[in-house]
Amino acid sequence: EKRKMGAYLGVAKGSAPESSEAQFIHLTYTGPSSKDTSTTLAMIGKGLTYDSGGYNIKPSAGGMIEKMKFDMGGSAAVLGTAKSLAEMKLKDCTVHFIVAACENMIGPHAMRPGDILTASNGRTIEVINTDAEGRLTLADALIYAESECKPDAIVDLATLTGAMIIALGEKCAGLFTPNDDLATELTDAAHSAGEKLWRMPLETEYSDQLKSKIADLKNVGGRPAGSITAALFLKEFVSKDLPWAHMDIAGPVWDTKDDTATGYGVKTLVAWARARSS
Repeated sequence: EKRKMGAYLGVAKGSAPESSEAQFIHLTYTGPSSKDTSTTLAMIGKGLTYDSGGYNIKPSAGGMIEKMKFDMGGSAAVLGTAKSLAEMKLKDCTVHFIVAACENMIGPHAMRPGDILTASNGRTIEVINTDAEGRLTLADALIYAESECKPDAIVDLATLTGAMIIALGEKCAGLFTPNDDLATELTDAAHSAGEKLWRMPLETEYSDQLKSKIADLKNVGGRPAGSITAALFLKEFVSKDLPWAHMDIAGPVWDTKDDTATGYGVKTLVAWARARSS
């Protein structure tokens, strides 16, 4: 509240505070230095510990509501990376790990379709669909990471859209970034780590879907290109000159055959941090 994270808190306030209080997590790994310069990275993970969909509640048929404990898969990957880098004692890098953790529930204080939220940078967001909540928590996390951590690059991981599963299936994550160099770094890291990652278009013309008549932008566009408009929403909360990438890991985060989490993303992030520090 002191940082005026209205987008994040708009999602979190649907949970009873005595049972599931929101937690904003910031861990920092500082590796031993062997040279004059080192890289500073920020890794942000979506941390919805449970997602009911809010008042736009997920359907029982096909909505995967019973699986929504995996909606913190992005944060699990980020925190798993923190553990890995610490155990490796990776040199010449500082890495910030950020998670805006909460639930998305229905209750007397929950956000409603039509509400206006104000993010910590002052931008206003019209809530069209309460089940597009992850991007709201990530918006304030991105603002915080840039202002407080001063990173050379930011990567966020999120089980953000079902549209990503339709596009790439359950084995491959989607990569969105306007920065070609960062795209190459991450796809090379994924390849070396044995994780499947495919760069998707970040078609700025689709930003028109996010225009609102009563706020700076809406939290969802139309049905077409849902994963792209979600990434374009996040892009609105990062400075143009800061290298940023978004990984939509909705597909590979869960192994439907074995009905278990995969830990997708940890190996790619570790490989990327190692490459940046070398």
